[in-house]
Amino acid sequence: MKGQYRKDIHPDLLVDIICKEDQRSGELTRGVVKDILTNAPFHPHGIKVRLETGEVGRVADIIDED
Repeated sequence: MKGQYRKDIHPDLLVDIICKEDQRSGELTRGVVKDILTNAPFHPHGIKVRLETGEVGRVADIIDED
């Protein structure tokens, strides 16, 4: 699932993000959402979040833990 809609993102959600410094390489960072930083309901490049580890980036994928 993609992370372009704010309504799909919430704290304690496991996600893959792309950090600013990794945009060229496309390297993903996996972690748990601590804070949602984007106020808009939609962002075409992904909702910006802060992970529990302190890393900030845009949500590339929401990890389904089923």
